Amino acid sequence: MKHSHTFCFTCIDVGKGREHGAEALFFRYKPSKTVQQLILALLFFCPFNVFADNTWSYHQESDRLSNRTYSFALSPLPSRGLYDNIKLEVICKESALQVVIDADSLIASQGSAFDFEYQIDKNLPVTLQMKTFKDSKRRGYTEEYAKRIVDDLLAGQSVFIRVNTMIREVLSVALPLENSAEPIKHVVADCGLSLS
Repeated sequence: MKHSHTFCFTCIDVGKGREHGAEALFFRYKPSKTVQQLILALLFFCPFNVFADNTWSYHQESDRLSNRTYSFALSPLPSRGLYDNIKLEVICKESALQVVIDADSLIASQGSAFDFEYQIDKNLPVTLQMKTFKDSKRRGYTEEYAKRIVDDLLAGQSVFIRVNTMIREVLSVALPLENSAEPIKHVVADCGLSLS
């Protein structure tokens, strides 16, 4: 039985009796001109995608249960390795304005209150209470203080956030507020609210 190469993670060249790993196949492979052009195009567009993920954005989605549309402004992801993976959202859902914190780490039990602290630029920090959603231990919100937080966000250049978790751990993140005004104002307008 004669085989030249089998394309899998381990390749056997029967003619020469040698076994090659996937890296040997990769380095022997010479891409066609079309593949080279595709790789070049992907590399060309890569910086634009990185930039797009590093700015505030406006979104509209439909609630799966109620079929009602809601809108939200979403913060960029923080720099990797410097801070916890936390996102901030300003949401208009059923004509109610909410500010939502979304973390990869545990914040508190479902439906529980927790301390949320934010500092705009070099201003004094503001501490208030948020509450986790009934179906999540990693997402919390406030409606009561949403308008105040939004007004503060729109007046600054950056925000530093601390979340005190139920296991006495402090999650923190620094988020830029550059280019946040348009998406946030769009959400506020969707709720029929005016800004101070």
